[in-house]
Amino acid sequence: MSRVKAFVKNHALWIGLFAVIVPLLAHLGLQYRSLSELEATMPWARRAVMRKYLQELTREVTKLYRTQAENTLAIPAAAFSEQRYSEIAEHFRDHQFEGAKRLFIGTTSSSDDMSYAIIYFFNPDTSELERDADTPEWRAAHAGAANWMAMVLTNDVASPRLTVDERDPNNRVIVKPIIDSSSHVVGVAGMIVDERVFKEVFLPQTIRTTLLKAFPEEINDVIITIHDSQEKLIFSNLRTDVSGQEAEAGGAFPFIFTDWYLGIRMRDLTEKQLARRYFIFNFSLSIVAGLILLGGVVLALRTASRAMKLSQMKADFVSNVSHELRTPLASIRVFGEFLKLGRVNDAQKIKEYGEYIETESRRLTQLINNILDFSKIESGQRIYQFERANLAQLIEETLKLFVVRLEQDGFRIFFERPAYPLSDALLDTEAIAQAFINLLDNAVKYSGNRRTVTVRVDQALNFVTVAVTDSGIGIEADELEKIFEKFYRVSTGLVHDVKGSGLGLSIVKHVVEAHRGKVTVESSPGDGSIFTIFLPIAPPIGAETLLPTGQQADESAFGGEGLRA
Repeated sequence: MSRVKAFVKNHALWIGLFAVIVPLLAHLGLQYRSLSELEATMPWARRAVMRKYLQELTREVTKLYRTQAENTLAIPAAAFSEQRYSEIAEHFRDHQFEGAKRLFIGTTSSSDDMSYAIIYFFNPDTSELERDADTPEWRAAHAGAANWMAMVLTNDVASPRLTVDERDPNNRVIVKPIIDSSSHVVGVAGMIVDERVFKEVFLPQTIRTTLLKAFPEEINDVIITIHDSQEKLIFSNLRTDVSGQEAEAGGAFPFIFTDWYLGIRMRDLTEKQLARRYFIFNFSLSIVAGLILLGGVVLALRTASRAMKLSQMKADFVSNVSHELRTPLASIRVFGEFLKLGRVNDAQKIKEYGEYIETESRRLTQLINNILDFSKIESGQRIYQFERANLAQLIEETLKLFVVRLEQDGFRIFFERPAYPLSDALLDTEAIAQAFINLLDNAVKYSGNRRTVTVRVDQALNFVTVAVTDSGIGIEADELEKIFEKFYRVSTGLVHDVKGSGLGLSIVKHVVEAHRGKVTVESSPGDGSIFTIFLPIAPPIGAETLLPTGQQADESAFGGEGLRA
């Protein structure tokens, strides 16, 4: 059970990712399947919508012509029976229809014991009925009224229904039989349809009205075309080239213009192309949403993982600090009690105990200073007092405080400085000394059996530098960037044997960056490490400079109130 808990704890991020990725992939798979099915069925559904629209369009056209024809051709039967042609002319004058090119009636006449059919056309200019024999309109009217006129001559019974004759495509005829009270056909009224008015007036108006209902958002992308029986384009609602483009759906007019073929399609994309675009767009959105979700989960898991690691590092920090405080304090108390009780009379032993107490006190002081510095850094209250100082002199003076103790522990300390004088730098001497002590302390801790430490001060370009070199255990390449993180300690075999809090290098980096400098590290396992601090040299005396906080001040400003980093 403990192994399972340890595995889950060490691989929490991957387990969380697996728990998210599997359902996400399953969701994307189902989404892909659904969208594929929709892509296959969408063109059929859209064509059904288009066919329904065409049915609505032809229904509106049929309704228009039927209604107008019924109204215009509704002549009283008595006007035919009593041959009151002036009454018929008056009716046509009062019930004219814009879509009718010519209005006419069919009646009979007798001569030499013979009865025959006569066609009279209504003249709107004179409001009279006139014969206009042997013209295309006259022939079309005779052909359209022939069957009904035969029933007039034979006194047959019929029902009053409209009929259409389109044998002459240029003169399409709508005819209505006139029925008397006994259901006998007494005459014929008809109209020759004006094709121009239909294409230029009625059809565009009807298309615009019906498109607003059926395709309110795509009204400017729907193309309605009409081709004649020779497949010649005779109408298009949009001024666009539709040659070579097949209609998505089509049909014919059921009442008038029945030899014309209606077609409908979208301007830019066919229904298959539109369905494909819809599929790609929606599936892409699903993928993007999935990636965003996955990214959010990864970020959350990484944050949680880092929080767990940070919590563990803090726990280790408390443990290490408690140990480092408890051990030297216990030793100091023991040696102090020995001296207090007078149990040690040997002068050499007294000196040895005093040196040990001093050494442990310095180590405690350094540890407490690191903790206090870290606390101020975390809360943004760390104050730096900048002044012009010589780095070589500062390092040399700081080193003198530790060289005796280090040599007593078997370390050989080499201090190197150039033959030429170094330029001054603007420093918080206490902070830089603390940063150097942390580097020196790290070099001592991880030197192993090769107890040699070299401190080198130099100047390069616009920087003065101090490098601390040891010949110790070194650092793995993948840990070089992590060592400057707070609480982080190199995962070597000595990590539990070497005392430390994991704050030293984090404080060094903050201090150096507050001075607008940088700290670098060069290391390889088994060959030791080189930590180098780069600090910018000070400008000439009296010149203005840009402080680390971004404020402008002259040289005297560094001797006054401190600056918050």
